[in-house]
Amino acid sequence: MDNEQIREVFQSLGEISIRKMFGGKGIYHQGRILAIELNDELLLKADVETAPHFAAAGAVQWSYEGKSGKKANMPYWSIPDEALDDPDIMAIWVRRAWETALRAK
Repeated sequence: MDNEQIREVFQSLGEISIRKMFGGKGIYHQGRILAIELNDELLLKADVETAPHFAAAGAVQWSYEGKSGKKANMPYWSIPDEALDDPDIMAIWVRRAWETALRAK
């Protein structure tokens, strides 16, 4: 996903910055990370308050297998299908990710 496409997704927030990280990209607003792009997929940040919304919408939590073989769940979720073609619905999910970023320490 190129940077212009990413900016389009997050346009409801205003200015974002995009930084390379871990073979992907970190997406920031006002200095706080709210999403990542990895393997051409955008993943939005969620926490205990917002993760249930993502799960209920059919989104998938990003996880990987650690060195010990144990699954590690990360605080990033796929974008629900309903938001992919609707900017108004996307803005709701982007707002949830931003609210999560604000709660993060």
